[in-house]
Amino acid sequence: MDNTASSIDSGRFVRPESAFRNAVSADGASGFPAVPGRYRLYVSMACPWAHRTLIARVIKGLERVVSVGVTDPIPGTRGWRFPGAGDPVTGARHLRDLYERAAPGYDGVVSVPLLWDTVAGRPVNNESAEILRQLNGAFEAWARPGTDLYPAPLRREIDAVNGFVYAHINNGVYQAGFARSRGARDEAVRRLFGALDALEERLSRQRWLVGERPTEADWRLFTTLARFDTVYHGLFRCDLRRLTDYPALWAYTRELYQQPGIAATLDLAQVKRHYYLGHPELNPGGAMPVGPDPDFGAPHGRDALGGG
Repeated sequence: MDNTASSIDSGRFVRPESAFRNAVSADGASGFPAVPGRYRLYVSMACPWAHRTLIARVIKGLERVVSVGVTDPIPGTRGWRFPGAGDPVTGARHLRDLYERAAPGYDGVVSVPLLWDTVAGRPVNNESAEILRQLNGAFEAWARPGTDLYPAPLRREIDAVNGFVYAHINNGVYQAGFARSRGARDEAVRRLFGALDALEERLSRQRWLVGERPTEADWRLFTTLARFDTVYHGLFRCDLRRLTDYPALWAYTRELYQQPGIAATLDLAQVKRHYYLGHPELNPGGAMPVGPDPDFGAPHGRDALGGG
């Protein structure tokens, strides 16, 4: 997620490619060995892409293994900025400072999340899906047992679900919100709600998207659903229906939110501030909505579907 205008093709939003694609590995063969305290994860609490990496860190129990730096929800003239005197670990005032340390003169998109090697003083990766997998697998020696988010027997199905959810929902809300033509917006909205309708039917029959417990597929969907009524329905004009109009999806979102440690990873106040004040092209007057205020803590009633 970034504060820089992405490319527009015939009115359609096109997401730019991530710049850094290295990996932390358990054996260090990648050049980035898994070592407690060596890596720092930079996020914005507003960003759904960063949110998925925060969730993996909590589920895996890596809070003391990988540190976190949080940016201000409203970008400045140099993009994502750190509050106060800057990041206490690197001394950076803006996330762009770290990108430029890695690539002097860097003029590309500066996005969160960013996984940073504090020992080598260089970036590892800024692609959220890859960071999620690295947090899931590379730090297993220090991870909470029984928390594999990408189990081998389910990988093919997880990948298929991820592809569908990314194309139509995770990225679909942005294709609707940042479209520059009515036709592109309407097309994106139709795809988005067609996908939500399909998942509503799926989750009315089964507790999780894949398997008997939450996997990365569920958490990748969750971060969009958790922001849907607060931001995407109104500001992004994804307004055919609200999340709360979908009984199964809404109950599923509440159940995921109520998993241990997850509530602390969602800060709707920062979400609102970023989207409504940080995107003047979408909200020129800077008006902040009073609501909605979804009750994620309400009983979900999904135990009858089985699974853990």
